[in-house]
Amino acid sequence: MSLPTLAITTGEPAGIGPDICLKLLQTKSIQSARLVLIGCIDMLSERAHRLGLPKDILIPFNPEIPYESVSSSQIECLHVPSMTAVVPGELNSQNSQYVLNTLEAAYQGIQDHHFKAWVTAPIHKGIINDAGIKFSGHTEWLADTSHSKQVIMMLACDTLRVALATTHIPLKQVASAITQDKLIDIITLLDIEMKKKFLLPKPHISVCGLNPHAGENGHLGSEEIEHIIPAIEYCKQNHINVSGPYSADTIFTEQRLETDVVLAMYHDQGLPVLKFKSFGHATNITLGLPFIRTSVDHGTALSLAGTGNAQTQSLHNAIHQAILLIQ
Repeated sequence: MSLPTLAITTGEPAGIGPDICLKLLQTKSIQSARLVLIGCIDMLSERAHRLGLPKDILIPFNPEIPYESVSSSQIECLHVPSMTAVVPGELNSQNSQYVLNTLEAAYQGIQDHHFKAWVTAPIHKGIINDAGIKFSGHTEWLADTSHSKQVIMMLACDTLRVALATTHIPLKQVASAITQDKLIDIITLLDIEMKKKFLLPKPHISVCGLNPHAGENGHLGSEEIEHIIPAIEYCKQNHINVSGPYSADTIFTEQRLETDVVLAMYHDQGLPVLKFKSFGHATNITLGLPFIRTSVDHGTALSLAGTGNAQTQSLHNAIHQAILLIQ
């Protein structure tokens, strides 16, 4: 039985994405999948040299060539040329389009059935926007590109899963973005994906309130009464195992965490807790896409680029999670 082939986009070229991809893949510690880097082979070769790896460790990826013929000392790479020279640790907006080109190449590979799943190294949203390209993150780009009606950003570690009702938007826009209809769609999709991808027959979804103390019966905000509680009740009537809303300052206590997934209302409501618990070991999973996509739980760490000191554990876990979700 042939191994599944995974695309791994190498992320912001000035960051640690190239480093962790090269360091992890050269160890051959993951042998249950064919792993293909997507990025500039010249840039990656130069980075390999900086990391003390052979510059000729990279070879062009050809889906027509069987994996068995690839040397165990080599890393396959789908070449996407960078726009300009890369200096580790120094962002350059001229390479912003290159980053998007790597995403396009991976998505096309998914469409052409060359890849069974896609793992992403970290990108830098700011430098892409500095180039005049509107970009709010992988999750939103994937949703738009794949024409997915609803997607959910979820981070997971061994003992906790946190999904987000909103993702990369300013805090002042969060309240207006949370509506009853949107929450019904998210909770329904979360229930479907927990059953399908994680094989949970009746997943329990715990929902955070938006306001302190989940609104204190309307005294600290009306979003719970107007939108969140009606959405939860509707989903309960449709046989979804959902409860809440819970105050975000207590939902993450041990007594309350007997649940399969916590649905937080916004990015920094749920993710600081998960990252405090497992930063560097968690996996970012996009639910609702027509394909498997996972990612690391960290950013570009520009100061570590090219030093050899970047850790690969989150990337290892993201690849491992993608393989499990394929099966």
